[in-house]
Amino acid sequence: MTTQITEGIKISVECVFQPEYSNPERDHFMFAYLISIENLSDTSIQLMSRYWNIFDSIGDHNEVYGDGVVGEQPIIEPGQMHQYTSGCNLKSEMGYMEGYFNMIKLIDASSFKVDIPRFNLIANYVLN
Repeated sequence: MTTQITEGIKISVECVFQPEYSNPERDHFMFAYLISIENLSDTSIQLMSRYWNIFDSIGDHNEVYGDGVVGEQPIIEPGQMHQYTSGCNLKSEMGYMEGYFNMIKLIDASSFKVDIPRFNLIANYVLN
């Protein structure tokens, strides 16, 4: 698990290779990741958008911008957590993802950025 805290918001990431959805012969490697967003601050926040930098070890870089996460723009109260699962496919068995969430504080609508720590996308058999 990878974890980082920015402005009182804790982001934790767990990633798992998905061999049942991968096809190495066709350069298709699927990964699932679980993101936990924990509000350690004393103010309510809302996740508005996300940015991902995705690196594939064959040298590809992709940037992804979008509203919310998996179709939601969750409000997270102090002491609460929001979790979601998503996925990423690569053309090789190794890469990484990193990025940030754009959030607002509901008390005054001020915006701030919360870093998503870099996490590796690695097929299990590569580590053996």
